[in-house]
Amino acid sequence: MAGTAARERIIVAAERLIAEHGRSVPLRDIAAAAGQRNNSAIQYHFGSRDGLIEAVVEFRLATLEVRRLELLAEQAGSGRPPGLHGLLEALVVPMFELGERHGIRHYARFLEQIHPHPAVSDATNLDSAERTSVRVIMQGLDRELATLPPRLRVRRLRALTTMLFALLADHERAAEVGDARAGDARAWGEIIDMLAGSLAAPVSAPGVVSRGRSGVESWQRT
Repeated sequence: MAGTAARERIIVAAERLIAEHGRSVPLRDIAAAAGQRNNSAIQYHFGSRDGLIEAVVEFRLATLEVRRLELLAEQAGSGRPPGLHGLLEALVVPMFELGERHGIRHYARFLEQIHPHPAVSDATNLDSAERTSVRVIMQGLDRELATLPPRLRVRRLRALTTMLFALLADHERAAEVGDARAGDARAWGEIIDMLAGSLAAPVSAPGVVSRGRSGVESWQRT
């Protein structure tokens, strides 16, 4: 029991310090923040820095998975297809609720710092039972974007996590300094709208980008 409590304290400390200082924060600082006098505590419980990062993700994922499955079940019970917005709500709202319902104030910034890490970037993770809801949501989003060329559809879905983590982290920072409320449903809706707009944006006609580049170059010369 004591070992479980120590492990959880290290996870929470790592989440906060990585959110604030980046993924290279010294492990001894994490151990100290968790009240561990022995600097080898992290190696004992997690094996390595990578193991610790994976543990933080898995720790929060347990809460997120339950809530996402609830929202998906509610959508299925309504008898109406969830659509792009509904799928994004199932993905994003539980992440907002970590702050509002559970007082978790650093997870979005933690994800923003570690988003290239395989713990969140490796697509094979979706095969795990612990990520059933995310797999269902991503498959649904893929179907919603079926009119896009396959290459562009893959690119937008890959970019989704980068945009999501950045927008959630920005909201988390604003809530921390009092510029926003963690439970501001309007802000939640605005972020979901931005994500939906990015995924479903019309495809530019050939040549539009090159003309836009010329415009940028002209602006830079002014």
